[in-house]
Amino acid sequence: MVGLAGLRSGRPGGVPVPVGTRVRVRVPATSANLGPGFDALGLALDWVDELEFEVIEDGVRVEVTGEGADSLPRDESHLIVSTLRNGLAALHAEAPGLVLRAHNTIPHSRGLGSSAAAIVAGLAGAWALARRDESAAGRVGDRRGLDRQWLLEQATAIEGHADNVAAAVLGGFVISWTVPGVRAVTARVDPGVRAMAYVPARPVSTRSARGALPKLVPHAEAALNSGRAALLVHALAAAPELLLPATQEWLHQGYRADLMPESTELIGRLRAAGHAAVVSGAGPTVLVLGTEAEIAALEPEPGFREYRLRPGAGVSLVRD
Repeated sequence: MVGLAGLRSGRPGGVPVPVGTRVRVRVPATSANLGPGFDALGLALDWVDELEFEVIEDGVRVEVTGEGADSLPRDESHLIVSTLRNGLAALHAEAPGLVLRAHNTIPHSRGLGSSAAAIVAGLAGAWALARRDESAAGRVGDRRGLDRQWLLEQATAIEGHADNVAAAVLGGFVISWTVPGVRAVTARVDPGVRAMAYVPARPVSTRSARGALPKLVPHAEAALNSGRAALLVHALAAAPELLLPATQEWLHQGYRADLMPESTELIGRLRAAGHAAVVSGAGPTVLVLGTEAEIAALEPEPGFREYRLRPGAGVSLVRD
């Protein structure tokens, strides 16, 4: 992840948001890569964090329950707070003081897009506060009152790549690309597709996972990977029976295996049994894609928490 300096900021200060203004945001967990779709494919899951932002006269107060309650900062350095501040500046607005109330359910440093969710939530909160009249009326960007292209561009500038943030912004199965700019589209998902996430207790940092990748890969392996990524788009849309071959990849999982031996071993066993198991994002969570019957047949695994999931919606504002 790159620093907040990557955010396209507006001029210092701006139009004050009235004290007492509140907005509420729901943002999903996401799984990137899905095997061969490295840095391009992502899937939003029906697993959300819920946040409330309230403008106060001065200062910052952060209240966290759930994941990270014992470890996340309680000041301006909190990723959501700093992202919201920069988002407001980009929109030529400012909040004199802020309360963040976060109920976190997405595990951190497990490959489920927790940092992308935080970034997208902060930017969505900034948009809703700075464009509160239009957001409340649902007139800006789309019917939910969020400009999703703005969110995508700003979030990618912070995160450094678009796969997780695009899924968190748009929801569903997302294909993203950059140069020029950053763009993303949602692709069809067969209504019968389900997922199981096996979440281990031990985290793996995204930086370590990125550092394990080589600068070059063999041309033959890149060609094989391209074919499977294309097949994956078809398998998710209309042919879930092809998910096992469609999720085979050559670009990242093998190079990261030593960082997550338990997950690597589990993926090997699940795939040998015919299940479309992959590393979720940078890991170490294992994601299995399949039909409802296939996911229901999966058994608990020692050392992992299990979550049965469906494709989910993108970030949204919660109406009272």
